[in-house]
Order: sequence, then structure tokens, then C-alpha cells
Amino acid sequence: MNKKNLILTAFLALCMTGCKQVQAPEAIGPVPTNNQVEWQQREKIAFIHFGLNTFEDQEWGYGDADPKIFNPTRLDCEQWVQTLLNAGIKEVVITTKHHDGFCLWPTQQTEYCIRNSPYKDGKGDVVGELADACQRHGMKFGIYLSPWDRNHAQYGQPEYVDYYMRELHEVLGNYGEISEVWLDGANGGDGYYGGAREKRNIDKRNYYNFPAIHALVAEMQPKAVIFSDAGPGCRWVGNENGEAGQTNWSFLRSKDVYPGYPNMEELTVGHADGDIWVAAECDVSIRPGWFYHAKEDSLVKTPEQLLDLYYKSVGRNGGLMLNFPVNKEGLISSQDSLNAVEAHKLLQKELKTNLLAGLLAEVTDTRGGHFDAWSLTDGKYETYWATNDDVTAADVTFMLQSNTKIDRLMLQEYIPLGQRVKSFKVEYLKGGAWKELDPHEETTTIGYKRILRFDPVEVSGLRIRFTDARACLCINNIAAYYSGN
Repeated sequence: MNKKNLILTAFLALCMTGCKQVQAPEAIGPVPTNNQVEWQQREKIAFIHFGLNTFEDQEWGYGDADPKIFNPTRLDCEQWVQTLLNAGIKEVVITTKHHDGFCLWPTQQTEYCIRNSPYKDGKGDVVGELADACQRHGMKFGIYLSPWDRNHAQYGQPEYVDYYMRELHEVLGNYGEISEVWLDGANGGDGYYGGAREKRNIDKRNYYNFPAIHALVAEMQPKAVIFSDAGPGCRWVGNENGEAGQTNWSFLRSKDVYPGYPNMEELTVGHADGDIWVAAECDVSIRPGWFYHAKEDSLVKTPEQLLDLYYKSVGRNGGLMLNFPVNKEGLISSQDSLNAVEAHKLLQKELKTNLLAGLLAEVTDTRGGHFDAWSLTDGKYETYWATNDDVTAADVTFMLQSNTKIDRLMLQEYIPLGQRVKSFKVEYLKGGAWKELDPHEETTTIGYKRILRFDPVEVSGLRIRFTDARACLCINNIAAYYSGN
């Protein structure tokens, strides 16, 4: 080995030794589980609403419809999955049972199910068909099983809870890996209830025995994330517009929130002082309704509207759950499919080129070692820039080689160590002077991902000033884009 190589080897060894001596930041709770991190990285999830309501042309079935009306003539779960994949969606959740109590799988718990429909002469299983299609194409598969059942005679009594657990056991045990279990917050009210045709109210907080439900899911499907107003995997965002708050903490106060929680505006922003990690899932339908209605064929959200929803959900530290109402034939309608795919193409175009890629930022503080500024633009999720333990405010400055037009800025925190940033602001260099950028919304929380959209500005430098945080900074990605490219 020549002298030059010896010097290089010694230098690299010294660097590696130095890196090993730098301690990673300690996590600041609450922190997500691996399942929750993977859920958030999926970003876009599809909802499928399909059932007797589709054929009754209504949203909430009363529980008295005849199963014989369920007869899709061209049902094709392959078409569903291909559509969703082309729209950049990585998971689908299906209404295995909505509030009307009709089951889309051949359950042994009730006669009010697909066994007693004309579909495939009573031998069909829509849940199984979709699960198989997802498995073939590598898509995550989740289930919605309504706790409220307007058909069941014993709803409101302890016996119904046992019945619900048996239903849940069937679905969790017969369809492979389940990625998400969706527990709707709509509970109790008027219904058929085995012919009683009356209103039944329940204790939303205690009736269903949610601890037992959570335990069953954890036992049978340990990778599943549970959705409800209170999680514990992910939470409802508090509206059905698909929009998270501009400030959005991934925390909730576990003693306060429960399924059916009435203070919905709190779910939109989370609790800054929460003690459990429950990120927001932003559900919205591609049409005005959740189930298919022919009269809404001209009211499908445009690609531009769907793109806007991505920025207001995923771009605000949430997950986007976009509903596709399957039509009476058993297909995702062509306009729904086209608009969803076009929206994904628009997103890819707008965020195609990271104008900061490969640039080394100047930072006012760093832990050094593996946690230096190179991690901000290396494109890797598991690497991150971190400040020293006592530093909760710092600047990150990028100098560009020439004047560059930008109108998008993406920031990401390394959330396995917790959500930290409480406030930040953005400045840009133009004509030798730094000016504060107007992002048209609050610059408070970041979390998994924050994307700011603003009027195009030509800059020679960009500075992100993290002004307050719950603990030392852990930022794993900063990217700038110009959507007009």
C-alpha cells in the first residue's frame, strides 16, 4: 500500500471512529410504532364503499333491504386494484359490513350476508376476491367492519358484542395479512333491529369493549393499524373533507378521546400535550357521496382538486384516504379512475425534481458524525441531521449555483424519534438580501411530511429557520421544487 493510500485509509478510519462516538438523539415521546411509521409512509390509501346501499341508491341503509338486490354483473376486483395502483395508492380498505349490517363475505354469524344474494349463486365473497387481488399485486389490504348494526336484533345488548367479536374473528382470520382495521365512529340510532324498527342508544365509550377488540386485532393481525376517533393506530381527522390542520400534532390525550369523541375540531390539529401517537387519517370521497349514485357521475372531483387534497393531508403530516364508490356493475367508474390517475401524474410532475438534491447546507448547529447536514439531501429516510441536545432552534441555509425558481418546499422530521418542531419560517435570498417567504399558511408543525405551496419566487439562496422545538432537531429531508417544470 503506497503512502497516499495509507493516509486516505487513516483519514477514513478517523472519520468512522468519530462518527461512532457521536450519540444519536434520544427519542422524545410519544413515538410511533414501526407499524405506524410504515402506515404513514404509504401516504395514500383507498376506501371502497360497496354493498346493499349501492343498489338502494342511499348512504346509510336502514337494515331491512333484501339481500337479493345485491347482484353486480361485472364485479372485477382486479380492475379496482389496477386503478388504485395507477393512482399511486398503496393500500385499500373495504366496507366488509356497513351500518346496515349486510356482510360482503359468506359469514356463518348471520343470514344477512352475500350467501343469500344472487351474486355467483350465493357462492361469492367480495372480501376474498379483493384480498386475493391485493396479494397478487402487492397492495396492502384493510377492512372496515361497522360496530353499529341496524339489522341485528340484539344490537344494544351484551350478546351483540359477542356477535361482533365473532364477525371480526372471521374477517381477521380468513383473508391473509390485514394492514388496517377501520372502526367507524357512527354508533347507535334508529334501525330495523330484527324487525323492531326502533331507536337504540348505546354507551359509545364502553358498550363495544374496545380494549377486547384491540387485543383481538393485535393477536390475530399484529401488523394492522387500528383507525377510530381515538386510534390507537391512526385517528379520524375530524372532518370528511380530506384536510388536516395547518398545525397538526400526531398526539392525542388518551384519557380524553374515545370513539365517537364530540370535539372534532381537536382531532384536526391533535393535542400538543398528548401522551399517545395517533397520526391523522384524512378521509374524503372522490364524489359527494360515499356510496355510488348515478346522479353524481358529473360531480367527480377533478385531478386538480384531488392534487390539492394531497397537499392538505399528506402535506400536513396526515394520510390521505380517498374513497371510490364502486358502481352497480361492480366497477370503479371510468371518470373516477381517470381523475385519480391524472391527479397522481400531476403530483409526480410537480414534485419531479428536487432542486436541492446533492447540495450541502450550511447549518448553525450539528451533532456531527452520521447526523450532519449531508443527511438533509441524500434522499434516504433513515438518515437525518440532528442538533446537539440543548439546541432547539437552528438555521439551515442552501446556496444555489444560479437564480432558481421555486414554489414548493418539503420538510420531513425523523418521526421514529418523535415529532419535535413547534415553529419555523422560511427565507429566500434575492438581490443580495434575505426576505421572508409567505407560504399562505401557518408554519408550525412538520411531523412526517410538510409541504408548503407558495407563489413562484426566483432565489439564489434558501434558509429554513427552525425557531422552536420540543427537543433537539431531527430533520431527515428538505426538498424544493418548481411545479411549472
